[in-house]
Amino acid sequence: MSTFTSKSDSVLSARDRELIVATQSGLPLVSDPWAELGKQLDMPADEVLTRFQRMQATGVIRRVAAVPDHYRLGFRFNGMTVWDVSDDAIAELGEKIGCLPFVSHCYQRPRHLPYWSYNLFAMVHGVSRDEVEHKAAQIREVLGDACTGHTILYSSAILKKTGLRLKKQTAKQ
Repeated sequence: MSTFTSKSDSVLSARDRELIVATQSGLPLVSDPWAELGKQLDMPADEVLTRFQRMQATGVIRRVAAVPDHYRLGFRFNGMTVWDVSDDAIAELGEKIGCLPFVSHCYQRPRHLPYWSYNLFAMVHGVSRDEVEHKAAQIREVLGDACTGHTILYSSAILKKTGLRLKKQTAKQ
């Protein structure tokens, strides 16, 4: 299950900042993006990869991943399934749900009782509403008796997805 971590003691070097700025719009779409970034920044490819791995390990970045445009891929129905899961079982079950091939992301969030009892979120996409509901039923089976309620929140608009954004540093900064 994905969890947010923040490391306030992590220091971003000038070279790390250059890498983040260079990839804010995505990695180069080539067979070896690390080498291409290295060429752009006059840095060996293995150093590029090592720096990204270190930034991930220290919590500066959470992950490097593809962000598909589900609509362009034909998935017009996007449902955030939300679940009221036993706190004792959420870590184990969240891991299982996150590994389902049709779940694009899964995470735990705090409840806000009495208005919001859901603590496990899993995003699914489908070409129809029925497909999303079928996938939600499969999640429900995995959760079993640990789940006491759920609903599906369907997307009504496409939201722009972006990763970490940094401004280029000038000499004065």
